[in-house]
Amino acid sequence: MDSSNRHHSNPPSADSKLVEQEERRNDIGFGTKLTDAHSRLINKDGTFNIARINSSLWDRLNIYNRLITMSWGQFFSWLLVAYLFTNTLFAGIYMLAGADTLKGVDDRVLNGPFWKCFFFSSQTLTTVGYGHISPDSFLTSCIAAFESMIGLLAFALATGLLYARFSRPVAHVRFSQIAVVAPYLDVNGWMFRIINTRANQLIDLSITVSLSRVEPKPDGALTRKYYGLNLERSKVTFFPTNWTLVHPITSESPLFGCTPKDLEESDSEFLISFQAMDDTFAQGVHTRYSYRYNEIRWGHKFRPMFNGNQQGVVTLDLDKLDDTEEAALN
Repeated sequence: MDSSNRHHSNPPSADSKLVEQEERRNDIGFGTKLTDAHSRLINKDGTFNIARINSSLWDRLNIYNRLITMSWGQFFSWLLVAYLFTNTLFAGIYMLAGADTLKGVDDRVLNGPFWKCFFFSSQTLTTVGYGHISPDSFLTSCIAAFESMIGLLAFALATGLLYARFSRPVAHVRFSQIAVVAPYLDVNGWMFRIINTRANQLIDLSITVSLSRVEPKPDGALTRKYYGLNLERSKVTFFPTNWTLVHPITSESPLFGCTPKDLEESDSEFLISFQAMDDTFAQGVHTRYSYRYNEIRWGHKFRPMFNGNQQGVVTLDLDKLDDTEEAALN
């Protein structure tokens, strides 16, 4: 038998075709089963709108991540609560061991034995040790020694958390509250606008946008599909002013021919991923955002944010980030 006949390729089977279709499916990580209407995939603060159940207590607490990402007000509030709780706990322990074993100050001076124990605990925990209150028994000396060790570890941990919060680069990028569908060249374009709210330099910016919407399959079942949206410009080197991102709605666009009602019925959401290099920290920063169908203004365009030239410096008014005006669509 001729070797050319022996080595001919077999036609692909139906299973292999299904595998190829599955590999080509565009899925950015949310899967295709999220078909409930009015369920946002990415929250306005950039977090994912996913609630996990039946996870372990430690995984739910996620202490380090919470302490690093919470606001400064919440962080210092938790530090204060932990400080007061620890001192109150040890004050109670000193009371059980006998407040009279703490010598140096009369109870009446500090408004009672509990407060004497509390202030002695605060001096021991912070290793300040003024010396006017001191333990006068073996038991209270052991308790004070243990509390000193707890204080050293706790304040070392708090110092590490403070440093981690200060050294953690964050993209202080503000997105316009709404997106618009506005005239663009001889077609229309879907647009949104961003601005760096701080004076630090962001370089080598890149943005990707995906459209998520629910569509029926041939059998009538609903599935969530994802489409990458081509942008007029997805990368820039510098970011000194605002940046308006434009997706031209051409015949190749998944938005071609869509109306506001079409986007609503398909529960459409535009998912945005932003990456850049922070010149201050020499580290990468990233953030996420999304626009749902009801956060789009049709027949509007963004107004300029520039506020003139003052003494040779171009000024940019951040309060105008969301300003739009009507514009007839093509």
